[in-house]
Amino acid sequence: MTNTPAARAPDLIFDTHLEDFDRDVIEASHSIPILVDFWADWCPPCRALTPVLERVIAHHAGRIRMAKVEVDEGANMKLAGRYALRGFPTVLLFIKGEIVGRFSSSKPEYWVREFVAEHTDIE
Repeated sequence: MTNTPAARAPDLIFDTHLEDFDRDVIEASHSIPILVDFWADWCPPCRALTPVLERVIAHHAGRIRMAKVEVDEGANMKLAGRYALRGFPTVLLFIKGEIVGRFSSSKPEYWVREFVAEHTDIE
């Protein structure tokens, strides 16, 4: 993760793994929307999307959180299978335990902000 203010705020952006995913994402999404960034270190589009997502999370000032899942770490690839991910990066948005939106590949910041606004009451 980069050293931006958003990245340093553990309550806004955090790493999660297969073992903690249900608690960190599914359960937590009942109180606040959770974006989940499925990424890999070897993936250039993943590295391009990371700062975009961090800026969007920072812009929304605590009204949305982001979980990062490194798919090549431990058993995390099982999460990619669970959610039928076909490429990376893939971002899922969870609200009240359900996926309400998803996108793949790197996107510009304005696009990600519109995605969040479209699927939440956050503008």
